[in-house]
Amino acid sequence: MASLSSTTSTAAGDSLRSFSGLRRETSILRGVAAADAPASQLRRRQLGVVRASRTSPRLNGRKLRVAVVGGGPAGGAAAEALAKGGVETMLIERKLDNCKPCGGAIPLCMVEEFGLPLDLIDRRVTKMKMISPSNVAVDIGRTLGPHEYIGMVRREVLDAYLRGRAAEAGASVINGLFLRLEQPEGPGGPYRIHYNEFSPAGGGTGERRTAEVDAVVGADGANSRVAKSIGAGEYEYAIAFQERVRIPETKMEYYKERAEMYVGDDVSPDFYGWVFPKCDHVAVGTGTVTHKADIKKFQAATRLRAKDKIEGGTIIRVEAHPIPEHPRPRRVLGRVALVGDAAGYVTKCSGEGIYFAAKSGQMCAEAIVEGSENGSRMIDEGDLRKYLEKFDKMYWPTYKVLDVLQKVFYRSNAAREAFVEMCADEYVQKMTFDSYLYKKVVPGNPLDDLKLAVNTIGSLVRANALRREMDKLTL
Repeated sequence: MASLSSTTSTAAGDSLRSFSGLRRETSILRGVAAADAPASQLRRRQLGVVRASRTSPRLNGRKLRVAVVGGGPAGGAAAEALAKGGVETMLIERKLDNCKPCGGAIPLCMVEEFGLPLDLIDRRVTKMKMISPSNVAVDIGRTLGPHEYIGMVRREVLDAYLRGRAAEAGASVINGLFLRLEQPEGPGGPYRIHYNEFSPAGGGTGERRTAEVDAVVGADGANSRVAKSIGAGEYEYAIAFQERVRIPETKMEYYKERAEMYVGDDVSPDFYGWVFPKCDHVAVGTGTVTHKADIKKFQAATRLRAKDKIEGGTIIRVEAHPIPEHPRPRRVLGRVALVGDAAGYVTKCSGEGIYFAAKSGQMCAEAIVEGSENGSRMIDEGDLRKYLEKFDKMYWPTYKVLDVLQKVFYRSNAAREAFVEMCADEYVQKMTFDSYLYKKVVPGNPLDDLKLAVNTIGSLVRANALRREMDKLTL
C-alpha cells in the first residue's frame, strides 16, 4: 500500500494520513442512493444495478480500509468484527469517557452473544415495578427463570470495554472529532475522512487529520455527521433527560435487583419515567418526542413520583441526549453504512437501543468481511445492503410490535392504566420477558392470546370509564 505521511494540516491543505501505522497500545486505549425500503422491495428495485462482490477487484498489496466513526456499542462491535475479519480498521471517537444518558438495560442474550464479562454488569434486575398514572403498582418478573435477568450497565464502562476489545483485535482507536466526508472522485476511489485528533494530554481543538479509506461505518449517534454526508434524511427524535442520584445505602438496598417504570402525562406524554439501579447510585430519567421544551418539568415529576425511595439522595451527574424514534429514510449509500442510533435503531415503547446498536454494528462488519473476502477485495453497495436485509428480517417484527403498543397504550392516562393492569397478567409477563431477553417475537398460545385480547379490551373499557368519572369530578 502506498505510504501516506502523517502530519498536521498546512495552509496548502490537509495532508493525507496513512491508514498504516495507526496502531495504539492496548493499555492506552483502555483508558481512553434511494431511501431504504423493506428487503423484498430493495431486491426488486435494485436487481441488475448493484454488482455482486465476487466481481469486485482484488486489492493487491494491501487490505480493505474501513473507518468506523463513533465508539459506542455500535462502533465498538463493528470495529472488533472488522479487525478480526482481516480488514484494516480505524475507529474515531470524540469522547473516550463519554457518559451517554441511557437507562443502561441490556437483554440476557447480549451477554452471551457478545461474550460480556459478568463484572461489567452493575445490577441484575429480576423485579420490575410498573407504576400507573394513579400510582397503582404492578410487580413484573414472576415468570423469570432462576438464571434470567435484565442486565444494568453504565455506558462509559460498556463502551470502553468494547473499544478495548476492538483495539486488541487490531483496530486503531483514535480520540478525535469527525468533521466531514469527501466522496470518491470515481468508481472504486477512496473516501477521504477529515477529523481533528486530540492530544493525550487533553485540551485544545486537536490537530487536523485526513485519511483515505475504502468504506465508512457511521456509528456516530442520533446527530450523525456521517448520516448528513450521505443525505440520509431526517427523523423524529426524543429527548432523554437523566440524573444520576447517589442515595443512602439503606434505600439502595430496595433497588438491589429492582427497576421502576412510571407512566402518566405528568412524567411524559408519550414515553415513561424510570429509576434504574447502577453500581452505587440510581439513574432517574424520562423522555419525550412531542413536548421537548417541557423535559425538565417531566423530570421533576419523575423525581416526585419516586420521592419516598430516593429522598436524601445527591445528584452526581445530569445528562441529556437525543434518541431516534424510527430508522432513517436512507441507511446505506455507496460504500457508507449507518448503524446504531445513527441509523435510527431505537425501539418505540421501551426506548431500547444498546443491543440493536451493537448487533447492527456487528452485522454490518460481518457483511463487509464476507463481501471483501476477509479484506482482500473491494466492496460495493450490494455488500452493505445484505446487512440491511439481514437486520430487517430479524428485527423488523420487534420494532412493529413495540410501535403498535406505544400507539395503543401511551396515548392517554386511561390507556396507560389499562397497560399497567394488563402487565399484571403472568402470560403477558412471560411473553414480554421472553421476547425482550432473547430478542425474538415469541409466538403465543392461541387460546391464551384470545383471553389476552378479551382482557385487554376489558382493561381499556374500565380505564376509560374511570377517566370519564374523574372528568366529572374535575368539572
